[in-house]
Amino acid sequence: MSLDETNRPLYEVKAGLFKGLSHPLRIRILELLADGKEHTVTELQLGTELEASHLSQHLAVLRRHQLVTSTRRASHVYYRITYPEVADLLAVARTLLTGIIAAHGNLATDLTHLPALDSPTPTKPTTSATQHNHNHNQ
Repeated sequence: MSLDETNRPLYEVKAGLFKGLSHPLRIRILELLADGKEHTVTELQLGTELEASHLSQHLAVLRRHQLVTSTRRASHVYYRITYPEVADLLAVARTLLTGIIAAHGNLATDLTHLPALDSPTPTKPTTSATQHNHNHNQ
């Protein structure tokens, strides 16, 4: 299948999303922001143990791919997830990966080292996701 001019922009945006998610530290930053609150660079540094310059580079990638937004107030910059669905995506990915790791018994001990996810409130699955789960469970 080739991408025509109509479909190409959508797939480019999707690819950008996954580029933004393609580094473990960027995923950790997003997990910290998944609680739905704004966090300062200092808070994110504490949660990632990154130097300010490295954290800044990762935040720039996340901003470029519209995964996070920032607001400057006085001398602090506050970051938050742009869309709550990003937190949902991280939670679904964790559930999927937990199942994959558990299926490979020797990797299951790695699950105990995963940091907790703080998500605001679980969202109701969409109709298509609910239908998929219903069909999958039959």
